[in-house]
Amino acid sequence: MKRIIVVGAGLAGSEAALTAARLGAQVTLIDMKPGQRTPAHHCSSFAELVCSNSLKSNRPDTAQGLLKEELRALGCELLEIANSTSVAAGGALAVDRVLFSCAVTHRITGNPAIQVVEKEISSLESLLDDDSVVIVATGPLTSGGLYNSIQDFTGGEGLHFFDAAAPVIDVSSIDMTCAFRASRYDKGGPDYINCPLNKEEYIAFREALINAQTAPVKDFDEIYFKDCQPIEVLASRGEDTMRFGPLRPVGLNDPVTGKRPYACLQLRKEDLAGTMHSPVGFQTRLTFPEQRRVFGLIPALKDAVYYRYGVMHRNSFLNGPLVFKTGFRSQSDDRLYFAGQLSGLEGYVEAIASGLVSALQAVAQAKGFCETWMDYLIPSEKTMIGALASWVSNANCESFQPMNANFGLLPIDQQERKIRKQERSELRVAASAIAIAKTAMAVEDLLLSESPDDRRLRG
Repeated sequence: MKRIIVVGAGLAGSEAALTAARLGAQVTLIDMKPGQRTPAHHCSSFAELVCSNSLKSNRPDTAQGLLKEELRALGCELLEIANSTSVAAGGALAVDRVLFSCAVTHRITGNPAIQVVEKEISSLESLLDDDSVVIVATGPLTSGGLYNSIQDFTGGEGLHFFDAAAPVIDVSSIDMTCAFRASRYDKGGPDYINCPLNKEEYIAFREALINAQTAPVKDFDEIYFKDCQPIEVLASRGEDTMRFGPLRPVGLNDPVTGKRPYACLQLRKEDLAGTMHSPVGFQTRLTFPEQRRVFGLIPALKDAVYYRYGVMHRNSFLNGPLVFKTGFRSQSDDRLYFAGQLSGLEGYVEAIASGLVSALQAVAQAKGFCETWMDYLIPSEKTMIGALASWVSNANCESFQPMNANFGLLPIDQQERKIRKQERSELRVAASAIAIAKTAMAVEDLLLSESPDDRRLRG
């Protein structure tokens, strides 16, 4: 059986390594940590969450929740760890990012089937040989020699966008006389700190945002990912843009006034103890002094102390339709797979999903199974996982941009178009459950089979 080499120990690479090891493969996981880090990384452990600590909705009637249900059905290890290190976040799955990263690192380093190698890779050719299958999961911050090598090797066009992170605040510095605890529509308990603004406060805050000084970013060209717009960019797009976005007050009532605020910023827990909170949807590229000044115009944050300021970084990704076969496999070399945000998916859980799918394919290939059999390990397009995998390899290459999980990716027939949205969602969830169960059986067959000769494929 061939050895599986995973390059990069972020979310996708960590899930790929753990999944491959669980299915009987010997894995070499290569990462430049702890000796080196990218400018966006802060800790030496694996699977570090660079931006938000939220993995988004847990509800199965949402696209993000459905994606999680499918991953759990396939034995996803990182979601199991996320559940064990979660913090209260209403209907969302958010984690204590330090505990989560440390737990992932502990599981990897404690697995005898995974050999961890601290090393920076600058060339794909140095990894590919007849005795290994390679999964590249170096993330959106892939750069330098390795990124150039990937472009040269795949022949694909390298693309990019700019992504921003929100600051992290010391909860003891928040003025709770100007804030209240609640979840939107009271779902999940009082899990968020809510910072209301009246109309005058909101207008003054928006005006300050528009005119604030931003930090310079290398090679910056104002290409943002649609779901990670800096708050100052949203502010510039209209007086009410933030009120219909991250500062929307719907589902919240200020206990002081008994009414819905004009606008409201929510703060989410960063750690289990609740000592750190981050503002939801407040990605920014303001300079550090400007973050203190401008965010201080929100009454509850007038004396806020920041553990970490918001920053912006450049994210790279590959033009999937020019690079991949279905299942995140390279068109240039069958021994090579890509996973994570480098593959053109956007979002934490989407990255995890691509790591899992690429690992399933890699293990089957390492055991010597044919491509027809390997197809059983790629979930149907009726599942969110399968729809994402299909989109990456089949989208329009001329307009290709990173994609999140969403119901628009799932197939819909004419009959479904005629029914109510809620009923349509229920049908999609049911169809996903049936389809993912078939993939789960194929995964079990892969686990039980040591070679193509003793496979137990159950149509």
